Formats: sequence, structure tokens, C-alpha cells
Amino acid sequence: MSSFARNQWYAAAWLSEIGDVPFGRRILGEPVVIFRDPEGKICALMDRCPHRLVPLTMGTLTERGLQCGYHGMVFDGGGRCVHIPGQDMIPPRAVVRSYPIAERYGMAWIWMGEAERADPALLPHIPHYGDEGWELIGDGYQHHPSNYLNIVENLMDPAHTTFVHKQTIGNPAAKSEPVKMEKTDDYIVAYRWLHNSPPSPMDKQIKDFGDQQVDRGQFFYYYIPSMSRVDIITMPAGLEKTEENFNKGLRNNSYKFLTPETETATHFFWLHLRNYKVGDRAWSERMHGVFEKTFLEDRDIEMAMQCSQDEAGVRQFVALEIDRAPTVALRMIDRMVRNEAAAEAVAAE
Repeated sequence: MSSFARNQWYAAAWLSEIGDVPFGRRILGEPVVIFRDPEGKICALMDRCPHRLVPLTMGTLTERGLQCGYHGMVFDGGGRCVHIPGQDMIPPRAVVRSYPIAERYGMAWIWMGEAERADPALLPHIPHYGDEGWELIGDGYQHHPSNYLNIVENLMDPAHTTFVHKQTIGNPAAKSEPVKMEKTDDYIVAYRWLHNSPPSPMDKQIKDFGDQQVDRGQFFYYYIPSMSRVDIITMPAGLEKTEENFNKGLRNNSYKFLTPETETATHFFWLHLRNYKVGDRAWSERMHGVFEKTFLEDRDIEMAMQCSQDEAGVRQFVALEIDRAPTVALRMIDRMVRNEAAAEAVAAE
């Protein structure tokens, strides 16, 4: 059984990646081609011509649709063949599988499962996106050569930041602070507060705190099966913990969208929202570099972990207390995948 839940929206590409040529990406093990039809509507098809199975990404975009680069067959956005050079009759089987696809937050979202279940209301929700007083850093992408479940565990693990991210977001004061967890039907959150502690190295780059101590909240949300939100709050020590006071301090909301490429590789999309230095382009470029470095630090760990897991044939030999939230997240994903597989089995009877 695959470890992928298919009846979900997954990040497929940034809209900035989709231009005048067909764009290809493997998603949940399937080759996909993304393009805009002659009316400008975004479309997604299986990247495989039904004639000789040549990838459609080797073709071109024409005024009729996507033209295969081998024999010139043209397909519309729904995957229907609309033209065959030198042949009037179009075979009924000259069809390419199409996928529901939608645009939101500067990104193309794809539904790899049952098309009739692709409800736009189920697309991710990102508070403060486009709001006044919040600055966006978008278009973040990395390729991580690791199973997406390893990345889920990483994103649900505040404890690793002290050791992996010493030069970016880590804070030595956090290494002995326990991690708490809460769970709903849709997400889980692992979190901790570091009270009356020194600002992190990154916080010090943002603001001169002098000798002032801070309360620093780290909230690691995971929305099943593929979206992470890390909410980092830095506020003067001793203030009441309210949403209003959170937004008076430094606040970073970092989103990651995990799209499995295969069982051993993942498309890692990210965007970031902050409530300080709004409009400061130079700072955004600097932060972009910091986050890229941070996520590459994670990628190095994930890649080494994947290689060792492949060699050993197991994911781990021992569990720790800090594994509680990641374990719950993986169980929720597994339950979603199994329920989906069971429903498909019933439908096939």
C-alpha cells in the first residue's frame, strides 16, 4: 500500500514556474505536466501521450492546446485530443488523464485522487496572507531526497532546532525545555514557551534587545497530511499570553507544503509571513537566505536519515519522549491512507 493520501490538495508548483512551455513534475509517483490553455486557464495532465507514451513536456503550447513533440497530436486542458495532423478521425482512446488544479496563494494546487471529490473549500487556509502589516516571502522551493514522513517528523520536532540550527533559529536555552502537544481531528501542535530567556541569534539580528529577556513561543502545527505552520513568537518577558500581545512582539509564521515526489523524495515548498520590517525588501532577501540555509540544514539530516533507513530496513530502533507529537502525526496520516484504501476496495467490489 502506498503511504500517500490521494484525495487531498497538494502544492504542485509556484505560478511563477509555469510559463510559455509545458512544466513537468512527478507527484505522488505520477508524471504530471502543467500548463495554461489558450484562454489562460491552468491545467494539469498526466505527462504521457496516449500514442507512444512520449512525455508531453517535450511538446509545445499552441493556439489549440498542448501539442505532443513526437507526432503533433494536440490535447486540450481536459486531456481530450482535438487534432491529429494528417488524420480527421480521432480515436476515442486518444485521451490523457486530467487532474483538478486550482490557483491560490501564488501557487498551483493539484488533486491526485478522485476528481469528483476535489472541493476548492478544502484548499489550505493561510491567515494574514495579503493582510496589511504583514510581509510575505514566497516562491520557496527545495527538493529533499527523503520520504515525506521523515520531513513530517522533523517539522513536528522543536527539540532538534537547538542542535541542527545553531547558526540560524536554534536557541541553547531551549534544549532542556519540555515539549507539550495538543491534537484535533485536522491537526496536531507541538509547542513550548521559553520564559525569561535570551533572544535567539535570529531575533538579535532583527532587533536590539539590549539586556532585555524575552518569552519565546515555538508552535509547530501540522495539518494532515501535508502542511506545516511554525509560529514563532518573541515578546517581552512577563506579558500576558494573548493574540494581541503576540502580534505586538516579533512574529514569524513559516509555512511548508510537502508534496511527495516518490517514496524516497519530496517537493518542499515554503512561504513566510512576518509582522515586522514590512516593505523592507533588503531584509526579505536576507531572510530568504537564512530560511534557505535552515531548510538545507534539515535536508542534510533527512537525506542522511533516508540513506541509513534504506540500508537498515527500518525507520528507527528506539523511541524518545520527544517523538510523541511526530508519532501522532504519522499515525493520523496512516489512518487517512488506510481509510482511503478501504473505501476504494469497497467501491471496487
